[in-house]
Amino acid sequence: MRGITKIFDGKVTANNNVDLDIYKGEILSLLGENGSGKTTLMNMLSGIYFPDRGQIYINGEPVTINSPREAYDHGIGMIHQHFKLVDVFTAAENIVLGLEEEGKLDLARVAEKIQKICDTYGFEVDPKKKIYDMSVSQKQTVEIVKVLYRGADILILDEPTAVLTPQETEKLFTVLRNMRSAGKAIVIITHKLHEVEAISDRVAVLRKGEYIGEMKTSETNAQEMTNMMVGREVALNIDRPAPVDPRPKIRVEDLTVRSSDGVLKLDDVSFTANSGEILGIAGISGCGQKELLEAIAGLQNVEKGSITYIHDDGSEESLLGKDPLQIASMGVSLSFVPEDRLGMGLVASMDLTDNMMLRSFRKGKSVFTDRKTPKKLAEKVVDELDVNTPGVSTPVRRLSGGNVQKVLVGREIASAPTVLLSAYIVRGLDINSSYTIYELLNLQKKNGVAVIYVGEDLDVLLELCDRILVLCSGRVSGIVDGVKADKNQVGLMMTRLGGGDTDEQ
Repeated sequence: MRGITKIFDGKVTANNNVDLDIYKGEILSLLGENGSGKTTLMNMLSGIYFPDRGQIYINGEPVTINSPREAYDHGIGMIHQHFKLVDVFTAAENIVLGLEEEGKLDLARVAEKIQKICDTYGFEVDPKKKIYDMSVSQKQTVEIVKVLYRGADILILDEPTAVLTPQETEKLFTVLRNMRSAGKAIVIITHKLHEVEAISDRVAVLRKGEYIGEMKTSETNAQEMTNMMVGREVALNIDRPAPVDPRPKIRVEDLTVRSSDGVLKLDDVSFTANSGEILGIAGISGCGQKELLEAIAGLQNVEKGSITYIHDDGSEESLLGKDPLQIASMGVSLSFVPEDRLGMGLVASMDLTDNMMLRSFRKGKSVFTDRKTPKKLAEKVVDELDVNTPGVSTPVRRLSGGNVQKVLVGREIASAPTVLLSAYIVRGLDINSSYTIYELLNLQKKNGVAVIYVGEDLDVLLELCDRILVLCSGRVSGIVDGVKADKNQVGLMMTRLGGGDTDEQ
């Protein structure tokens, strides 16, 4: 890529005169803060956008890529951070969508080919399953198989491991290493620097849309890469202030939840979340974390058990069987940052102001909706969380994944909650933004909020949380002190091998 420039709306420069080399037989990590232009640059290589200036060369020959179909003709496939799937279609229909099959479409033959790919790479996909019935992890797997089905030689992955379990991540890395050995070119956009060190051969850094430089992965470290991304020295440590007058705020007892198809997701889960404290939830993806938070928020049917809210005066009220509106009418200020930020959290087609208004429109005292207050809030969130956007009237779908997350987090925290539920709150965020979010969580803790933090990075859980509840297959494997806990101990508890001992319930 030579001199690649992309400008949106005539005023926002996403990429400015970027030169980037991608080699066969190599895994390149593309790094940069949220909004630095990484995804936009790769979207031009994959045919989603067309550069305003510059030229793309493949094998030394200049090419013009006007669409994803043309990108596939050149052997380029991209797995996007936000899914490009049709919800009402099956996995097989999504994977084959847009391809010209010989004769009549034979879904049985498609399913057979999909199964062959799954067997080869260790994926699990039900070709007949509808996308709307899938978990976030399963949707991501369909995206990966879709690219492999098309036989890409240049593979671009935008935050591919954000929704994968550690086992799935390692399987994917094994596949990528095999592809590298076969001479394929691979680009990974990720914020997980330990993954960069584990999988990539070379690192290229973008900052504010411009190419800053590159280095061999073996010749650098996480601190140097972070400083290069941000443009200054960044301290890579998380504060953990002492809990502030911790008192029980949410008490969960014997909670059992099943999915719509009868699968047991939570089995007799009991714990207490205290005010002025951060309670971490650890577990391999799919062990009931999502269902646990949704049950507390009134978004999940409960088979048995109780969820109790304790008011400041000590009085107790059951949240069971109440929807979010009913919970709010009880005087319970509960905020929820869900795993699916553009599915449950925000409306992609609406701008920042309207997404802020989603939380406040019912408070209007007339038939006319108040837009001034949400607009001020949107401007405040943009300013305080450094959201990279042309303005508050920009549709959320036009923002990078990390900036979308900042908007959602900012809106939920601004509602002054007494309980803050967060599912993978820093997923897809760069290091600098992640540390900003950690500071916000600690500020909520200091203000006496009961924070429940579901995370996938054990190092962060151990640094940030006061207590950590470990889930394994929907059951509580243990509750440990965040200060004293050992990473290996928690890892074993996640697989039940070290489970069973709890400091408290």
